[in-house]
Amino acid sequence: MIAVHNLSKKYGPNTVLNIESLEIPKGQSFGLVGNNGAGKTTLFSLLLDLIPPTTGHIENNDIQVNKSEEWKPFTTAFIDESFLIGYLTPEEYFYFIGELRGRNKADVDTLLSQFEDFFHDEILGQKKYLRDLSKGNQKKVGIVASFIGSPEVVILDEPFANLDPTTQIRLKAIIKELAATEGVTVLVSSHDLMHVTEVCERIVVLNKGEIVKDIQTSTETLKELETFFAG
Repeated sequence: MIAVHNLSKKYGPNTVLNIESLEIPKGQSFGLVGNNGAGKTTLFSLLLDLIPPTTGHIENNDIQVNKSEEWKPFTTAFIDESFLIGYLTPEEYFYFIGELRGRNKADVDTLLSQFEDFFHDEILGQKKYLRDLSKGNQKKVGIVASFIGSPEVVILDEPFANLDPTTQIRLKAIIKELAATEGVTVLVSSHDLMHVTEVCERIVVLNKGEIVKDIQTSTETLKELETFFAG
């Protein structure tokens, strides 16, 4: 379970995130939505200990993330292209991540074989460096790399952006499978309300760094979100 306690992040006089309490149970597909500047990426960055909190803390499976690194072996993420290593080929990058997570090449190859449809013959065997791939294909690499090592928590920031419609559909199926069948806690942020309502069983809306809605997804959720953001 992920638990947020009295968490805030300030830059000078500006408070960009202020969450008193939030709990995400194990195995939940959790969606985070909000306009630009709402605090979505800030929350994920705090969860991954990429930035320090101003007050409060986050616990991942009872481990305070900014005090211990024991959460890292079971937590993975893809936030943006800065997570990639541009001078590696996709294969080299996958094997590098596999080595970090205690998986040999055979283990990684077995995992990659499950994503042939998702890759659509555009990733493996192309003899291209990651820096030379399109934004969409870079995202495919980053997302699949986050699945290496049987993680218990996967964090994806704007995973549907820059992907073509076919790949978006395939990704939605992958996320649903991870949470529903494998019990992985999947956290997804997205500007696309339709995608996030289709894959997440719970959606939290951030506005100016604060939680303004916490919704268990139903057939009415998309309409409710559209009404909220329409103002």
